[in-house]
Amino acid sequence: MDRRKFLVAASGSLLAACTGAQPSTGVPPVAARPSLPRSTGVAGPVRNRILVLVELQGGNDGLNTVIPIADANYRRLRSGLAIDAQEALDVTPEIAFHPALKPLVDPLERGEFSVFHSVGYPKPNRSHFRSIEIWDQATASDRYGDEGWITQALRGHPEFSKRTADADAIVLGVGNIGPLAGPDTRLVTMREPRQFLAQAESMQSLEARRDVTPALRHLVRTQNEAVAAAEAVRRKLSGRERFNRRFANDPLARSLAIAADLIANGVDIPVWKVTLSGFDTHADQRPRHARLLANLANALSAFRSSMQDLGRWNDTLVVTYSEFGRRVGENLSRGTDHGTAAPLFVLGGSVDGGFKGAAPNLADLDEGDLKAALDFRQVYASVIADWWGQRDNFLVRQGHLPLMLVRTANA
Repeated sequence: MDRRKFLVAASGSLLAACTGAQPSTGVPPVAARPSLPRSTGVAGPVRNRILVLVELQGGNDGLNTVIPIADANYRRLRSGLAIDAQEALDVTPEIAFHPALKPLVDPLERGEFSVFHSVGYPKPNRSHFRSIEIWDQATASDRYGDEGWITQALRGHPEFSKRTADADAIVLGVGNIGPLAGPDTRLVTMREPRQFLAQAESMQSLEARRDVTPALRHLVRTQNEAVAAAEAVRRKLSGRERFNRRFANDPLARSLAIAADLIANGVDIPVWKVTLSGFDTHADQRPRHARLLANLANALSAFRSSMQDLGRWNDTLVVTYSEFGRRVGENLSRGTDHGTAAPLFVLGGSVDGGFKGAAPNLADLDEGDLKAALDFRQVYASVIADWWGQRDNFLVRQGHLPLMLVRTANA
């Protein structure tokens, strides 16, 4: 079947958790849209589900990633950077993918891939450091916190707060711990397994003495939990690289290959974080962005096939995010500057696939920037509510209503 005909009605249904309720995020509500054929997968028990966070570090250019190909303003505002219609991958009459994303068309057609349009937050901040801090902590742009949103979610979760997994999370590669920051997270960081093994051997538990201050006792407990988590992971490292050959050798692919191998070895971790850096494309964007998107698509495709081989794809949810998008108009250096909203990807064998939210409206900009159609905290609330089965969570209590992420929300 011709891809354009198959996807002519593509756009995912977007359902609020409470019928008739409106999100109190300052971002316009989202209308439901016709959906693609849904995936056939059904996720297993919450305890067995895997969340993979993929940070696109530097601010991904959403307009050249998920392209409003039928909007004449796209080429008018980007005469040098616009992707040619002949190159772009048609997925709907209005929307196309960057040609480098070809490996992701198959999961889209199978209902295993959701694109959330125009994700951002009110009063956006264009500083790399401040904006990623907002995303990592799930705060408003004028509020400051000291814990990541995953740390808060795990602590308040009836299952994960029991700490029965080997560790709460593993950060692979060179990215920051961001959403996992905070003293309560049993966190393992790993660039390469061999380096991790050497570090794990040098870690020592501390004696929990009673004649010290509560603060020092807390530090001792935190250190000992980190040592125990590292040891639990170390015991399951076999050194076998089962999936390495299907992954490329770029940093993101290497990180996801390690994740797949560790999962194959039985490492029990609910959250994995990886990073693809280089998206701050102020100059010479076209070749740089194409390379980055190819790295992303190829690595995600290889990870998908690895999880399918393990029978874990239905229990896997992959979520991409970036600190902001880029400006709509190109600059004089054949690049784009810091902007606001951008698309966010969600993949998995049980994902409720399709396009969700309002596509970018290039005729209705905010001083040259895209207007956010979705608040990113709604997506996070959905992960906790729909993927982890906790409808009452800290983000929902703040008024961020969850969306539909997977075919079933059964715990």
